[in-house]
Amino acid sequence: MNDITYKTTREHVNWQEVSDILRRSGLSDHTKEEQETIFTNSYAVVFVYHGERLIGVGRALSDGVCQAAIYNIAIEEEFQGIGVGRKLITLLLDQVKGQNVILYTHPRTVALYEKMGFRRSKTAMCIFNGSEESRAFMEEEGFMLPESYRFVDEYGREDMKRS
Repeated sequence: MNDITYKTTREHVNWQEVSDILRRSGLSDHTKEEQETIFTNSYAVVFVYHGERLIGVGRALSDGVCQAAIYNIAIEEEFQGIGVGRKLITLLLDQVKGQNVILYTHPRTVALYEKMGFRRSKTAMCIFNGSEESRAFMEEEGFMLPESYRFVDEYGREDMKRS
């Protein structure tokens, strides 16, 4: 597809389209105003267009020196599997070059990111500020391990016991 373009600036973005893509992808229910704030406050952004139509988004937070985190990677379904997401991630990584990068992703896309050089982390932790229903969804989908989960090699270790 020759008419796919990638933009790494925030000018002339239709924030309603950003909100819609993220909602359709199941990643966010934030309003267009909230998405504008979220993406404006991000260190790096990528917007993907097919002609004039916004078909993908992504962003990264960073301290600009050593640590970065990638969030909100969403590509319209009909454009998945043709390299658009890979290019989007590459453009974000270019903007945080030389930094340690963490990525929070859906369990179904782990293999894609492994192919791009990401490795799974055994020690990543999160605090999820959602409802009990959304927390249960996150566990059921595999985003979070069950509370007090321990890996096999952690059983019996004193430093793995909760106080």
